Amino acid sequence: MSRVGDLSMSSQLGEAPQIVRHAPLRVYVALIIIGFFVVAATAPGLLQTHDPLAIDLTAPLQAPSLAHWFGTDQSGRDLYSRIVEGAGQSLTIGFGATALSIVVALVFGLVAGLLGGALDNVLSRLLDVLFALPTLFLALLFVSVFEPSVLTEVIAVGIGTAPGYARMIRGQVLSIKGAAYVEAAKALGHAYSRILWRHIIPNAMSPLTAMMTLGVGQAIIWAAALAFLGLGVAPPAPEWGALLNAGRNYVIYAWWLEIMPGVAVVLFALSLTVLGRYFQDRLEGKI
Repeated sequence: MSRVGDLSMSSQLGEAPQIVRHAPLRVYVALIIIGFFVVAATAPGLLQTHDPLAIDLTAPLQAPSLAHWFGTDQSGRDLYSRIVEGAGQSLTIGFGATALSIVVALVFGLVAGLLGGALDNVLSRLLDVLFALPTLFLALLFVSVFEPSVLTEVIAVGIGTAPGYARMIRGQVLSIKGAAYVEAAKALGHAYSRILWRHIIPNAMSPLTAMMTLGVGQAIIWAAALAFLGLGVAPPAPEWGALLNAGRNYVIYAWWLEIMPGVAVVLFALSLTVLGRYFQDRLEGKI
């Protein structure tokens, strides 16, 4: 059984380059956009044209131009450079919140699916209640209790999005633990821990491969919504949601303060969605 699993794993690894090589044009465009923002998050100085924190009182609320590609804010700071600088915090929130939600969901989903019985009923009802509550409401509740920060947003959005993943993992575990290959592994005398890590967890997580990609973009949007409501990272941090919040008072006079950060959020989230949908279609055999 382990030999079959190893061959299957090798086949999947060998197929990975082919997945990217034969991807449609939209996937390459999405990868380029994601790559740009990843560089912005890890090495913003390579892309910035100005100091993102430098105040220039002689150039407030300037429209986009060759000198300032995305215009300037009310303090004369270059908006393009601030968006690039804010990519680090926004992507940290997106990836961090998704990772946290997957870990929480994995614990709840595995416990509920593997142990079953009364514990499964209790956890399932709890997940149903949490899943019925809007994600933004759960995040708002958490952020309102604790001081707004990047860590608070990661935890708030992560907890808010975890119930949906947990229900998916529970359902996968329930269908997998009775599968023929799991029963065969038990008959061969494999340790339960080996069966758990080699068969149950990988197969339970496989449908989430695409969902996690989509989740990062959704987490960034939720974090931007929190910041727009004034419960995000405090100024002068250039996190994308904070930029949207700071620019809403000038939307009539300086449209770029809302449009440009909004475009950054939409572009990154849309690119992740395109990539996630593509991988999901590949896993389901649609393409």
